[in-house]
Amino acid sequence: MSTSAVDPSLLAELAPTGRLRAGINTGNFLLVSGQTADGRPVGVSPDVAAEIAGRLGVPLDLVCYPDPGLLADGAERGAWDIGNIGAEPQRARTIAFTAAYCQIESTYLVPAGSTITSIEEVDRPGRLIATKGRAAYGLWLENNLKHAELVRTDSIDDSFDVFVERKLDALAGLRPRLLQDLERLPGARILEGQFSAVQQSVGTPRGNARAAKWLADVVEELKASGFIAERIARHGVQGLSVAPPAEALAPG
Repeated sequence: MSTSAVDPSLLAELAPTGRLRAGINTGNFLLVSGQTADGRPVGVSPDVAAEIAGRLGVPLDLVCYPDPGLLADGAERGAWDIGNIGAEPQRARTIAFTAAYCQIESTYLVPAGSTITSIEEVDRPGRLIATKGRAAYGLWLENNLKHAELVRTDSIDDSFDVFVERKLDALAGLRPRLLQDLERLPGARILEGQFSAVQQSVGTPRGNARAAKWLADVVEELKASGFIAERIARHGVQGLSVAPPAEALAPG
């Protein structure tokens, strides 16, 4: 598609420099599953960004961040035009999100000998949960826990270390990562079910009303057409699933 076929007002919002700058969280190993020889990110998230740039008919620049919180901060600075990131209320203050294009189950790992047997039992007075503070699942816990206390860290690896060293009650995380952590902790268990599903969406800075509507429509097309499912399969990602249609995600 050439830029001549795209609404100029849309291009003015999404590609004001003549290029699409896409914020990518390289710390999410499910969505960025590798890199090229020259260090360019490879995975579902970069593929989604490339498809959007292709539909706009403009070149793509990937703006890489090691952490989703840093990516979110870039919205206010105008550091990117779209950002592929988990949709959370705190982030929605500055970012207009599409419905999710894929989702990842979030749950808890508990240590050997723990008496906790269910997700619901974790949120009890006096219990301490290790989490990466600005991860989408960490933000969800911050908004929804009633009794347990969060022990926030700067990275996923740090949250594991704090969980082990301080003998905390639970480690929050994405199920695929917790499966890796489980191998290092004899006797530990991952609880069945989920406390949330991290919704991975495409965002654009608030104020880009035309762009937000267009992106929402594109994301629904990518899900319905099988594009997202095909990219998940192509990159061999386990633990990532296509999100339901937008109407199924909307509050009842």
